[in-house]
Amino acid sequence: MNRAFVFPGQGSQAVGMGVELAAAFVTARDVFQEVDEALGQNLSRLMREGPETELVLTENAQPALMAVSVAVARVLEKDGGKPLASLSSYVAGHSLGEYSALAAAGALKIADTARLLKLRGQSMQKAVPVGVGAMAALLGIELDQAQAACAEAAQGEIVAVANDNGGGQIVVSGHKAAVERTVEAAKARGCKRGMLLPVSAPFHCPLMQPAADAMQAALEGVALAPPRVPLVSNALASALSDPEAIKLQLVNGVTGMVRWRESVLYMKSKDVEALVECGTGKILSGLVKRIDKEMTGLALNTPADIEAFLKTV
Repeated sequence: MNRAFVFPGQGSQAVGMGVELAAAFVTARDVFQEVDEALGQNLSRLMREGPETELVLTENAQPALMAVSVAVARVLEKDGGKPLASLSSYVAGHSLGEYSALAAAGALKIADTARLLKLRGQSMQKAVPVGVGAMAALLGIELDQAQAACAEAAQGEIVAVANDNGGGQIVVSGHKAAVERTVEAAKARGCKRGMLLPVSAPFHCPLMQPAADAMQAALEGVALAPPRVPLVSNALASALSDPEAIKLQLVNGVTGMVRWRESVLYMKSKDVEALVECGTGKILSGLVKRIDKEMTGLALNTPADIEAFLKTV
């Protein structure tokens, strides 16, 4: 079976994340310790014990999600004896999950990835004053309709599609008033439900340009090797292996749309039959069937998940 390994984005974090992995595998504990040391922060304790109000902060949630995702991939390799390249044709990640994918595929060192994501979270938070921006989920609407709603609602402000998640699930982002107008404009175009999201900044829209500039500067100083498995880029919805091209699209992705639906369909066109989600939660594996009914999704969250998966490969 042809598989792609996929890595979740923000929103999947939860207090207690990684606890079972750390209890079962020295490999996972080593990853968490490496992240802690890279950040000079006891992030693993925050993941384990909370408080949730700190864990959900963008600068903490992003490296925490990466740590658990990479721990799963490392356990498969070291404890399961299955290198990523033997299990997967591609890697992909939703937003920050691209960094997890690159670390899992050996393109980025874990310590560099942790520091980049800490900076990414801080930069995204600082880019727009609290209360100025917003994001909203639109359910039961397709990309072209959502883009038309954004165009109608902008009225001189910024609002854009941030995520095309597939299955009629679109997220828009921008100035708060423009986002609110977009929700109403989308309902007139058949959107079944529109709701503001509890986020601290308007991610993946042009308001994030200061964060994109910060990430460009940071990535210039980091060594990035060709991934052992090609990365399907959020920004392009196609595969990349060249390090400089990957860096460029990581920067573009800060302000650009997460083309997740198209990315999944690209992998389908390359004969991928199953997506294996590594880390915390089951959001991406749950979306698979809504994008393509022939594809399957599997989430590896716990030691039991990993053990069961290894018996099938």
